[in-house]
Amino acid sequence: MINVERKNSFQLRLSRRLKEETSHTLDVYLFVPGELGLSPHVIAEEAFYHGAIQVSRTYYSDEYHLPLVHSRLASRNQLGSDSYRLSLSLYAYQYVIALERTTQSMLANARKLRHARSDDRDDNSEVSEREAALREQLSEMSDLSDGILKRLRRNLPSDERLYKYFANIDNYLSWFTEQQLLSLVAHMPRGGDFSDIKRRFITVCHREEEYRREQEYNAQRVMDDPTRMSNKMRLLRRLIEYPITLKQRATELGGGEQKAVKALATAVVMVFVSLGILHLRDVVGDITALFVLAMALLYAMREVFKDDLRNTLWRWLRRGRPKWRRQYIDPTRNALVGRQLEWFDYKRYAALDDDIQKMRRRTVAQREEVVMHYRSSSRMSPTRFLSGYEHTRETLHVDLSMLIRLMSKEKHHIYHLKDGQAVRESVERRHLCNLVIRETGSEDVPYLARWKVVVSRSGIVDVEKVAESSTDEEDKMS
Repeated sequence: MINVERKNSFQLRLSRRLKEETSHTLDVYLFVPGELGLSPHVIAEEAFYHGAIQVSRTYYSDEYHLPLVHSRLASRNQLGSDSYRLSLSLYAYQYVIALERTTQSMLANARKLRHARSDDRDDNSEVSEREAALREQLSEMSDLSDGILKRLRRNLPSDERLYKYFANIDNYLSWFTEQQLLSLVAHMPRGGDFSDIKRRFITVCHREEEYRREQEYNAQRVMDDPTRMSNKMRLLRRLIEYPITLKQRATELGGGEQKAVKALATAVVMVFVSLGILHLRDVVGDITALFVLAMALLYAMREVFKDDLRNTLWRWLRRGRPKWRRQYIDPTRNALVGRQLEWFDYKRYAALDDDIQKMRRRTVAQREEVVMHYRSSSRMSPTRFLSGYEHTRETLHVDLSMLIRLMSKEKHHIYHLKDGQAVRESVERRHLCNLVIRETGSEDVPYLARWKVVVSRSGIVDVEKVAESSTDEEDKMS
């Protein structure tokens, strides 16, 4: 299963959980509207790959309490300090990711609910159902976060080295929980039964702030300066992610082949130039102005055809082959745990696989779309993972700022009637991109899904899943 969400105004976050299988393949197709004028000459493949695509992998556990159990054993000197650090980091990281995703989902629901309240065309009963569902989700989230933090603080390590690491994680989780709850309070619908939930969230925030003061986690000058506080928490977040994030070593493939192609193209062209010079000497005879002019023409043709021949041979040799290789290394033991091959190129719609074309459901209006294709094929070695962590979580960030810069800054005006008067409103221009993802290896059957990504000059507006299918579903339908 793949989750696609908006990380910030310009970035998409694609995340998936990888099982024990040693081979996984991921295909990401981004269909960009043709009116943006995108082409390999505007944004080169290598430029987009290096500037807009970021991949990371972390350890993952299906048994959510297992990391905390390991950390308690380590705190009792039954496991090593490295195991304590890894287990506690994994517990904290999975809590942070889950809380962050839940908060983003609830903020989106709250935004839709506010729009539904302001729209007189919506049914009041439907709005009431949405309010009740959102209140239930908010209450459940508060209970779960309280329980997770209490379980974390139940056993404090006696070792001073372990306690320092515990204090850093506890400090960050307390602050992060407070920030997420305050963001919900700020954007929660006003009035109604939401007032009680707001007061409950504010009480939790005061409690967490007082808890950090009692533990003396932060100096007073840090708490008085929001910039210092934010920067410190950002460093603590990196401290949590470091022991569970696999280190990467990226290599661009084809360096030796490119030199060989360049040498071959030069040799082939020089053979024909040399033959031309010998034939020219026999025809012209002595060195004259005509001979010098003919020689200059031959060398000019050599420069032209050498580059064309080299580019043609290079494209033919590298067609369909991976362009980059990424190695994953365990940060604790510096052991190689997996490899990944990656592709990125522009595709023609007619060259796409049938299942991708069917999922896109292209119509006449989208014939000018430009298709950007990213593919990764990884092979992991679960036997080399640390004990208890046979799964990994892959996160792929796609930065759309390069595409957004191609959009026009102009705004349009529309008119509508309000209280018997014609009112003009300014609206921004939006573009619809389609994201189709195919995954094999992580699930029992290949998974295929499509998302609509609405983008404007100011950033990503909305991300919505519109279709999904699997091999089993397609077989049943046929």
